[in-house]
Amino acid sequence: MPDFSGKRVVVTGAAGTLGTAVADAFHAAGADVIGLDIVERQANYPINQADLIDPAGAGSAVASIGSIDVLANIAGGFAMGDSIETTSDDTWDFMMNLNARTVLNMARAVVPGMRTNGGGKIVNIGARGGLRGAAAMGAYVASKSVVHRLTETLADELKADGINVNCILPSIIDTPPNREAMPDANFAAWVPPEDIANVVLFLASDAARSIHGASIPVESLS
Repeated sequence: MPDFSGKRVVVTGAAGTLGTAVADAFHAAGADVIGLDIVERQANYPINQADLIDPAGAGSAVASIGSIDVLANIAGGFAMGDSIETTSDDTWDFMMNLNARTVLNMARAVVPGMRTNGGGKIVNIGARGGLRGAAAMGAYVASKSVVHRLTETLADELKADGINVNCILPSIIDTPPNREAMPDANFAAWVPPEDIANVVLFLASDAARSIHGASIPVESLS
């Protein structure tokens, strides 16, 4: 496990299943972890409440933290069930806000400070499903595709400043909401959140200093 002693790491969505796994992994690796989420959770590190869909909310949350070495953009979600012709504005906006706008707002808030500090790491969570369209998943796959393109664009813009930006493309993650949505699936074939956390820590480590704009697949067994 990489050593993050002396590093300040911000994890968005830190109250969710994947966010918890990522934040716990950074904490175990010695990082000074600050979680951000719209809901509360008890942890061995602070989790500050913030509405990251609101640019002002993201900005004030980052301003209250100070210097940030690593940003792990874990906040996000999944919704399906509607065809394009029946997708409501609410569903479209929900997916775009939760998955893409949170990444945009946090990047706008964090990048100036990382530039001033001479570098940093940003790790986003995309999705294997965001690589192509799929029936009844239009809003979700579109929002994750935006995350992929934001990652690549940020990487090109920031690599000269010593800031690495990369993303992870998980297949189905083994979370309680996914189990509830797909109760007949083979859960053993899904990706454990801890496996994704290990990849996040790698991309945030010095070992990944030459990786920019990558989309790393983390696949299930099926």
